[in-house]
Amino acid sequence: MPLQNRVTPFGEIVAIPQRGLFMGNRGIIHDPRTRTLLSRRWTTKAWITCLCDYKGVRRAVMSRRSWTELFFFDEATALAAGHRPCFFCRRDAAERFRAAWTIGNGGKRPSAPQIDAVLHGERLADGHKRLHPLPKPPERLPDGTMVAAGTVSYLIADGQALEWTESGYRSASTAPADAKLLTPPSTLRALAAGYRPILHPTAISAGG
Repeated sequence: MPLQNRVTPFGEIVAIPQRGLFMGNRGIIHDPRTRTLLSRRWTTKAWITCLCDYKGVRRAVMSRRSWTELFFFDEATALAAGHRPCFFCRRDAAERFRAAWTIGNGGKRPSAPQIDAVLHGERLADGHKRLHPLPKPPERLPDGTMVAAGTVSYLIADGQALEWTESGYRSASTAPADAKLLTPPSTLRALAAGYRPILHPTAISAGG
């Protein structure tokens, strides 16, 4: 029985047998005695995306009173959920993200807490995932953007829409016309400014 620690593009934390490329956290949100989630889904505004393997350190997942290990199918999924690269284990990626963020959003180079504050306002509405209007047609959005129509989410890659599923991406003719933006707008502008998230290999095979 899989633990409830896989994150969807909607930011929901679910129990599915999915193997992801990244780990991350939102603070301590589990009970180590039962290895189950508490009612809250975050305790910090720093929602980060980490490496699954860092200097050979191994953790027993959700087994102690420490940050709750969450897992993401790929980086596009993590960004859509409202996470950002970790400045500790993914320093190079985090600095590239910050540089692209600065270009895309303007202003001075932000600190990590400043990025977190903006993301926190963009990812949630009344405690639930906040959806945003699309700034342009889906096929013109930058690679790595994720959009949603109803309960279905889509990755945009090379102008194509790929449906996100528990087992991988699959080809879709196009994203529905009524789709909404899942990726926070400030992150979208970082993608438009050149940040390239790591995508799951099924995105390549599904995209043809």
